[in-house]
Amino acid sequence: MVTVTAKAKEKLKELVQGRTTDPQEAMRIISSPLNTEQLEFVLDKEKEADHVVESEEGRKLLLIGPLLAPVLEEKVIDYQETPQGVGFTISKLTASA
Repeated sequence: MVTVTAKAKEKLKELVQGRTTDPQEAMRIISSPLNTEQLEFVLDKEKEADHVVESEEGRKLLLIGPLLAPVLEEKVIDYQETPQGVGFTISKLTASA
């Protein structure tokens, strides 16, 4: 299963709240239509078989379709602010020391 950090959940919540007031809508992670090696977020509603990441309050934040879920298995979605820029990152899950 994919892990979403607290910082990433916070930024996803800001994204969702900034784009919709519909509690059924959330950000869906998809393969970019222009570059299948890249992932992007689009606003969407939950579909059958989606993996749903929710906020602590139960608000849907992130939707992952059944085709993309295996790709994100054992990955971590984070939000980072670095001198090179800001944005979401996806990395391999590492064992805690």
